[in-house]
Amino acid sequence: MSVLVYTENWEGKFKKLSFELVSYACKVAEMTGTTTTAVTIGEVSDEELKQLGKYGADKVICVKNENLKTLDGQLYTNVIAQIAQTEGSKVIVIANNNSGKAIAPRLSVKMKAALGSGVSQLPLSLSPFTVFKRSFSGGAFAHVVLKTDTKIITLTQNSFDIVENSKDAKIEKIDLQVGAPKIAIKDVQKQTGKLLLTDAEIVVSGGRGMKSPDNWGPLVELAELLGAATACSRPVSDEGWRPHEEHTGQTGKIIAPNLYIAVGISGATQHIAGVSGSKYIVAINNDKSAPIFEVAQYGIVGDAQKVLPKLVEAVKEVKGK
Repeated sequence: MSVLVYTENWEGKFKKLSFELVSYACKVAEMTGTTTTAVTIGEVSDEELKQLGKYGADKVICVKNENLKTLDGQLYTNVIAQIAQTEGSKVIVIANNNSGKAIAPRLSVKMKAALGSGVSQLPLSLSPFTVFKRSFSGGAFAHVVLKTDTKIITLTQNSFDIVENSKDAKIEKIDLQVGAPKIAIKDVQKQTGKLLLTDAEIVVSGGRGMKSPDNWGPLVELAELLGAATACSRPVSDEGWRPHEEHTGQTGKIIAPNLYIAVGISGATQHIAGVSGSKYIVAINNDKSAPIFEVAQYGIVGDAQKVLPKLVEAVKEVKGK
């Protein structure tokens, strides 16, 4: 028996999210008195697979098959289910990102397993098995009891610290028979030359308080200095000031960076729903009563057009630029 954790790789490389998942799964394994098995899909080098052992994986299974080159929720679900049954896994950990949301519900149905989605802490109890998650756009918390024999947990990004726990992980590379994809994908186009919102640890975001698309220069400069991604609220993308792929919120991208800097964003419920998983939120707004200040750890009351240039200069001074 083991705790199984699905660790997504990006063109054969693992990111911080993968190590966070393994760290979490390892702690759950310690709580349940078992081991940790990580599974990944695709072409990954042995050296890269060994990285998962640094964070507590006792065993790493790498599945390769021509039909698994692109994400097919049904095929990936079948792969993870097969491995979970072989390993005797009663707890399965998956990221609460787009891939996880495509796989976890299918896996729940296939394995008749209870699903705790968007979990942000270790289980509160093993008997009954109780997980902790945010609800109502982060305005409340829920304790969810998973009653089935097999449990599936999707972990919110940046909710659990990476913990090194070096082990000499056993590496297995297998080729499972998975059948042909149900959907034919003719072409995959990937964004290049720009930090993706879902990968960014720092995000600088602007709202209607920026007043005009012509005022975005200092915000973009601040993001570049911080190595951050840029984002915006829905009204900004609707107005065409910024591209729609930068829209964060309930109807846009759900993100959970380490630092989210909200500039000229009032903090409507729909927007907060998409960024409430951020570890730290810094708000800049000229309205001291703006709802964004209720969820921000740090706030600056002031005109964004005056505050941003000063922030840029301060960061340059710190970086010696």
